[in-house]
Amino acid sequence: MKSMKFSIGDVVQTKKKHPCGNDIWKVIRIGADYKIKCEKCGRIVMLDIESFQRRVKRKIEDDN
Repeated sequence: MKSMKFSIGDVVQTKKKHPCGNDIWKVIRIGADYKIKCEKCGRIVMLDIESFQRRVKRKIEDDN
């Protein structure tokens, strides 16, 4: 699997939907883990690097 590069402000789509019905998230922190925020309900989730890359379907847009 090809590893994508992510940066703060990137908007990503996940393979599965969040319980609120949304699958669009914004990356708000990168480090030993990723912190992402749901664009619909505002819920913040922290995922380790492997889990994050496994769950992301595609990158939608960049802030930069």
